[in-house]
Amino acid sequence: MKQKNNKHSAGGIRWKLFGYLAAFTAVIVLILWLCQVVFLEDIYRTVKTAEIKAAAVGLSHSVNDSESLADAAGVISEKNDVCVLVLEMLDGETAKKLVSCDAVRNCAIHNMSMSGYFKLYDSAKANGGKFLQHYRYDAKSRAYIAISPGDNSGDPESIIYAFTVHGENGHEVLFILNSVVSPVGATVRTLNFLLIAVSVVMIGLALLLAVLISRKISMPIIDINNSAKALAEGKYDVRFAGGSYREISELSDTLNYAATELSKVDGLRRELIANTSHDLRTPLTMITGYAEIMRDLPGENTPENAQVIIDESKRLTSLVNDMLDISKLESGNQQIQPEEFNLTETLEAGMERYNQFRTRDGYHIDFISPESVTVYTDKSKFLQAFYNIVNNAITYTGADKRVVVRQDVYAAQDGKKWVRVSVTDTGEGIPEDKLALIWDRYYKIDSAHKRAAQGTGLGLSIVNRIMTLLGGKCGVESRVGVGSTFFIEIPAE
Repeated sequence: MKQKNNKHSAGGIRWKLFGYLAAFTAVIVLILWLCQVVFLEDIYRTVKTAEIKAAAVGLSHSVNDSESLADAAGVISEKNDVCVLVLEMLDGETAKKLVSCDAVRNCAIHNMSMSGYFKLYDSAKANGGKFLQHYRYDAKSRAYIAISPGDNSGDPESIIYAFTVHGENGHEVLFILNSVVSPVGATVRTLNFLLIAVSVVMIGLALLLAVLISRKISMPIIDINNSAKALAEGKYDVRFAGGSYREISELSDTLNYAATELSKVDGLRRELIANTSHDLRTPLTMITGYAEIMRDLPGENTPENAQVIIDESKRLTSLVNDMLDISKLESGNQQIQPEEFNLTETLEAGMERYNQFRTRDGYHIDFISPESVTVYTDKSKFLQAFYNIVNNAITYTGADKRVVVRQDVYAAQDGKKWVRVSVTDTGEGIPEDKLALIWDRYYKIDSAHKRAAQGTGLGLSIVNRIMTLLGGKCGVESRVGVGSTFFIEIPAE
């Protein structure tokens, strides 16, 4: 219950989307507020100053053509609401007016004395030919007072820019431009109202979009969640519906595939439990039956009956050991102890354990080895895999009871030598579409369970995991109606 509460406390996708959209909206509104209200006057002043400087530079290109200079000054004055005054500085006290354009009411430069012009000229010369000054008009003194940018006490602020260039006649030409930075208080109040209205509308739209988008996104997720709960309850026939976008469709396909595979595994698990129960029940029944016969009938207390009990006990032990081996191999806790040994001699010695099948049951088990080979691997694990594929062949070989064991050495494409140990039977064979599945832990070709003649019937799964652990390979070649060849491979020394 605690875990469930923790999940719910994380919040739904609808409210998270609304939170994200609301945060995004708030950031956008904040940026608009800063640009259009808080810093509007500074931005406007900066833009106006840049316009005046650009206009001065544009005028300087026509400094040596009086007609073009006058036309350019008129266009710039009308377009940018700028007063323009161009003076040719003849000497330290005299200046000739070349161009004059008045576009601003109470223009500062057109109400300035000649001494004022020379002060601007001197300031420009002292600052590398450029000088910018902010003024405000004082109504009491009826004069312009120099101020710092923004320090205008609510009165109109005036910008004067002085710019000097050299003319062709050797005299310097002074360009003076003046513009007024209009008060933006009324504009700011209007924008405040508009931004409040826009903010409310945008937050409302964010809520609406959050509802629509979350419904579009969350509905398929909710459906998948419900189907997943059904799958967790063991309803493997559940289907996961795809959504209208790629990620949900891919998730649905993956979960459908997982549900199908879980259904297969569950069926095979149930089948294995039934088969394993049969394999456990058979030796237990025989052990109990023979023991009761030997107890109740003194004449049946024979070595043959005792041997049956011993054989069935060994079979039972082998089955339990195989199941434990599978669990260990799957968990990754199995350790290997490699050693160098003669594989050919080891296999020949190992084949002796099948002599009883030759003499008692009429099996024909042959071992073929063109050459002797030495390997470096875990001897006991390799023999366990070998015995399992031999046991499988003895269980499923045909009526002729023939099994051929063969050891060969071959060179791979990289030049490395490998040893292949193959076991061939003459059984019914395996359909091609089933070959890749026979190594699975729970897989069985058909539903008819056949008790292993030797071993437990769980061997192929063990073989696959042992060869993976040893860094080797395993495989099968089969033809229906002809027989099968199972093989295991490891690198040769």
